[in-house]
Amino acid sequence: MSLRILAVDASLTTREMLRQTLTEAGFAVTLAEDGLDALNRLTDAPPDLVLTELILPRLDGFGLIAAIRNGSVASGVPIVVLTADCTPGAWDRARSAGTNGIIAKPFDEAALVAKIRRLAAG
Repeated sequence: MSLRILAVDASLTTREMLRQTLTEAGFAVTLAEDGLDALNRLTDAPPDLVLTELILPRLDGFGLIAAIRNGSVASGVPIVVLTADCTPGAWDRARSAGTNGIIAKPFDEAALVAKIRRLAAG
């Protein structure tokens, strides 16, 4: 069974790039355009890992991480931040919120897939 990844990004281009990269790596991918969309999709089919941008409309990545960590659905799922916000304060805040890894955009596809595989393996 392939790992289920929920990838969250406001950019359609980035979502499609993630879909292609992760599908080619053998993962089952669900896409969401913002934090609220992601929370709705979490209840439909809990993923094995969440990949999220911090900069999102409606509910940003910090709010999404907090909602997942404090919720009853998928609270223990690994969360990887894939973000254009490379300020130290944002990264510190993301770590404090409960992320399992942070990757800066633009990202290296092989490194992203390797990090997901490492986290999913436990």
